[in-house]
Amino acid sequence: MRIAILSPIAWRTPPRHYGPWEMVVSLLCEGLVERGFDVTLFASGDSVTKGKLESICPVPYEEDRDLDPKVWECLHIAHLFEHAGEFDLIHNHFDFLPLSYSRLINTPIVTTIHGFSSQKIIPVFREYQDRSYYVSISDADRSRELDYIATVYHGIDLESFTFKDRCGDYLLFFGRIHPDKGTVEAIEIAKKFGMKIVLAGIVQDRRYFDEEVAPRLDGDSVDYIGPAGPELRDELLGGAYALLHPILFEEPFGLSVVEAMACGTPVVAFSKGSMPEIIRDGETGYLVEDVEEAVEKLGHIPDIDRTRCRQWVEERFTKERMVNDYIKVYRKILEIEKPNARHANPPWGRWEVLLDEPVYKVKRITVLPGARLSYQKHFKREEHWTMVEGRGIVTLDGRDIQLDAGQSIDIPCNAAHRITNPGGSPLVFIEVQRGSYFGEDDIVRLEDDYGRTGGS
Repeated sequence: MRIAILSPIAWRTPPRHYGPWEMVVSLLCEGLVERGFDVTLFASGDSVTKGKLESICPVPYEEDRDLDPKVWECLHIAHLFEHAGEFDLIHNHFDFLPLSYSRLINTPIVTTIHGFSSQKIIPVFREYQDRSYYVSISDADRSRELDYIATVYHGIDLESFTFKDRCGDYLLFFGRIHPDKGTVEAIEIAKKFGMKIVLAGIVQDRRYFDEEVAPRLDGDSVDYIGPAGPELRDELLGGAYALLHPILFEEPFGLSVVEAMACGTPVVAFSKGSMPEIIRDGETGYLVEDVEEAVEKLGHIPDIDRTRCRQWVEERFTKERMVNDYIKVYRKILEIEKPNARHANPPWGRWEVLLDEPVYKVKRITVLPGARLSYQKHFKREEHWTMVEGRGIVTLDGRDIQLDAGQSIDIPCNAAHRITNPGGSPLVFIEVQRGSYFGEDDIVRLEDDYGRTGGS
């Protein structure tokens, strides 16, 4: 299976510090490669993968402000879709914009919806749901206006998180500094509970940070340390008394929540969005409604079995489980597409079905310059070929026949045949099949340039 994975280009894949979407893409990509899949990652040029890397944007635009995000996102998406015919499946992790390209190609697309930045973007997902299969990252994040093929929870690399069996002496806020994430509320909770809090993450809302967060920092009881890379992240999460996650929006998932529990650290979170799916209330942390309840539950953190926190992640949120779930989605999509296939992209070009009736079938076939079909026979149908663009050489039972645009030839049942495009531009012809069966398995390949001799 040839899979193209479209990653965002705001950050490197995998990210150096922040970049949750890019992190998930990296874990999935590497997991698929380990399972033997042919994976091409479309990401920034400095990305790292054991698969094949395709890039247009040299570095992430969040790390080079000279890059215009709209320009490079446009080039990045177009680069993949211009190569769509080379893949059996495209996995889109780039939100809604790539969907607007989807009707220009034949390759099946699956889109992981990493949340809705606004309800205003749903019309795009709704418009193109006939061309893409949608995966939600939690049941809570599903829109009633859309159809989904599966929910696949994010997974993490457990080996990157060290289990600690004892509570630390500080509280931790780990995430982007933004009103949605409840940074100020986390500080309030810590002050009322009487414990130091460490804030770690990128500043996503500068006004919020300058006006609401910075005045509360004292470098002692409230300390902001900036973004944290993998090693520091592991140290901070594992050494905390608890992770505070007082979100003020319907969060689709929470990687930091899972990562904290992987270290054995319980989480106290506002019960919004996906949190009831991720946290076992009273077992791996506490789901609360407000600041006061959070303060009260912090007193019960020693009652939480930190070993159980780790086990919960091992059961539900590993990268291996995520990869397995996506493989099931891929196979399901290809199985759905197979019996109703109306197009294909073989190595020599492409074909699409124009009409499919009980006693005849009509295809438009395009042969790439210098390419040729296999030398083959059919036993349940005869064919009639009409050249419409370019010049072809038809080999019929060992005899070569040159056909120009407007000329036709009959291919009898059980006759050995092939067509070659000797020119420098695509060859297009219309194939009319008549007979009792038109499946692609009614093919015996006598010779083939792509190692597919025998049955189809």
